Amino acid sequence: MRLILTCLALTGALVSPAFAHTGVGQTNSFAVGIAHPLHGADHVLAMVAVGLWAVLTGGRAIWLWPMAFVATMLAGFAAATLGLQMPFVEPAISSSLVTLGLFVALAVKAPVWRGAAITSLFAFFHGHSHGTEATAANLIPYAAGFALATAGLHVAGIGLGRFAGGSIGKVALRALGGLAVLGGIFSIVG
Repeated sequence: MRLILTCLALTGALVSPAFAHTGVGQTNSFAVGIAHPLHGADHVLAMVAVGLWAVLTGGRAIWLWPMAFVATMLAGFAAATLGLQMPFVEPAISSSLVTLGLFVALAVKAPVWRGAAITSLFAFFHGHSHGTEATAANLIPYAAGFALATAGLHVAGIGLGRFAGGSIGKVALRALGGLAVLGGIFSIVG
């Protein structure tokens, strides 16, 4: 628990607005919704990290954490489209990369409920960012598309985690966590 709180506090102290989600372009279709999470390293690394962390923890986390992420991301999206203003959206997204990456790199195991709460907190900010950038037309197809793509990236992380066997595979998974940390740091300073 102390490690989790320390990681969250450190990344929160380090982050500054990166504004990675401004000027997204069209947000008016299912296809654009699917494509959007696949075009940003921040999205790919964070979503894959959720799946990897869930596999490293095991049990119900493997299906619960990705489901909690997608559901809360959609709640954040809805909140933004309804006009809810949130501070620190971009710093929270950068923090998600650093924190989730550290959890994977350090093979941190958390109780299922705590991991669901952490992933959901980050998911709300990811979803809010999507909702802020969305136009009023065709919100539902766009949201369905990015929710499906996000779930697919979680599944990719789960697949990588399940596929990696032996000590070399576990080192590779932890290295992917380190890559997510670097991506988060880059988004903070870049």
